[in-house]
Amino acid sequence: MAGSERVPHNRGHILWEADSGPSRMLLSSMDRWSTSILSDDGIDSPFFGPSQKNGKAKIISRQDGIVVGTSMIDYMLQIWAGELRCSWLCSDGRKVNAGDEIGNISGPVEALLLFERSVLNILGFLSGIATEAKKWSAIAPHQIACTRKTTWGLLDKWAVHMGGGMTHRLSRKDALMIKENDLSNMSGSSRNENLNEFLKSVNYDDVGAFLEVEVQTPKEAIIAAFTWSERRMIENLPRLVIMLDNFSPDKCKSVIEELETANLRHHVFIEVSGGITYQTMEDWRLCGADVISTSAINRGTAPMDLSMIFD
Repeated sequence: MAGSERVPHNRGHILWEADSGPSRMLLSSMDRWSTSILSDDGIDSPFFGPSQKNGKAKIISRQDGIVVGTSMIDYMLQIWAGELRCSWLCSDGRKVNAGDEIGNISGPVEALLLFERSVLNILGFLSGIATEAKKWSAIAPHQIACTRKTTWGLLDKWAVHMGGGMTHRLSRKDALMIKENDLSNMSGSSRNENLNEFLKSVNYDDVGAFLEVEVQTPKEAIIAAFTWSERRMIENLPRLVIMLDNFSPDKCKSVIEELETANLRHHVFIEVSGGITYQTMEDWRLCGADVISTSAINRGTAPMDLSMIFD
């Protein structure tokens, strides 16, 4: 990787702080998704049922992993089932082993039964993502990032963050990323011309957290790095992020060597994306890229195996 400067892809602090918990942005996402999840499960109004019979249920992990979602359960039940009380033995981001008790929920039995499935779905889904992110980031620490291909939006990104991965852009507006379709629809006569003109003229004050361009060929990568290096030496701008899209590890390594030979490497961060699998992670880790972005850590991952056992 190029130097010790940190890549700008780690936006998790905007969603979650260890001391204060979920931000307003994350709470808003929790609110939207919990409403949808409960509605799909037939719950369209808060529980105000009879409480003649109270009960208590334990939530048990059936596998090793990282727990994420307890804050969302607290937030959801506070609004939708105020008579239920949660007591967590493992907070968000904590590691658990198979057989560990994560926490317990007590209150009206009718409410416990009503919300059981949604509680387990949320905890299982988010904990599964965090556990997968931990597995990937253990091989390539501080390099793994998810993409905007998500299932539950910001909740996916929160879970990746809690598992040790990077969030990348939280939304399209969070950082400016120029992709293949953007370049193809600019007014220049070629993609290379469009890339060059864009990087010369873009107002960095408007890009958000960082500026990123997606390239399809080694030539485009060199053009982007050279054009940006000229602006950077005059305007003292942050590094440009160049995404090598669907390059192989060997091809990525070759491009990085070209950038180093041309004395351009220190002007850019290199991100690789496309066709990345857990089985090939070691090759990607060693290719010299700063960031490895993939949706495989959050889409299609197996939920953590959890059970709710009533006393």
